[in-house]
Amino acid sequence: MKVLLGISNRHVHLTEEDYKTLFGNNPLEKVKDLVQPGEYASNQKVSIKTEKNIINNVRVLGPLRKYTQVEISKTDSFTLGIQPPIRNSGDLEEAEKITIIGPKGELTKKCCIIATRHLHINKEEREKYGLVGIEKVKVRIESEKTTILEDVFIKESPNYVLELHLDTDDGNASLAKTKDEVEIII
Repeated sequence: MKVLLGISNRHVHLTEEDYKTLFGNNPLEKVKDLVQPGEYASNQKVSIKTEKNIINNVRVLGPLRKYTQVEISKTDSFTLGIQPPIRNSGDLEEAEKITIIGPKGELTKKCCIIATRHLHINKEEREKYGLVGIEKVKVRIESEKTTILEDVFIKESPNYVLELHLDTDDGNASLAKTKDEVEIII
């Protein structure tokens, strides 16, 4: 089974309340649509800060959510001097504390994670590809550094478009890039 790859750089998801703290009443401005329906990269960027360091120009993704979450890579965690857990989106158990700085304000929350590798899929595709009842798969990325990644979680939603999401560390380690075709191993 072949799917397209999406490499996800560090980014932030915000609640409406936290967005207003950081940006005031300025609306969230769409720059471009992402592959998953309704999701988009916004024009807004923030800085993320710890006691050790700061990373500027971190993009806010839309639409606004029911939780605030900062997603970084392991490499980013070294820069920031923190050890966030690897979690599925929305699972903020044991998330690291981080300060998010916007043009109108800042906030500090335990909301920083490293996102799991995951496959977006809808119910029909899950049935079509024999993935019902399967929680994780492996992925083979063919390149000059061919890699097999394990523990790729399956995320199902009625609106999802079939796409594999990796962070920049996984993508760089296998010399992969967005829109590469990869193989799901069942």
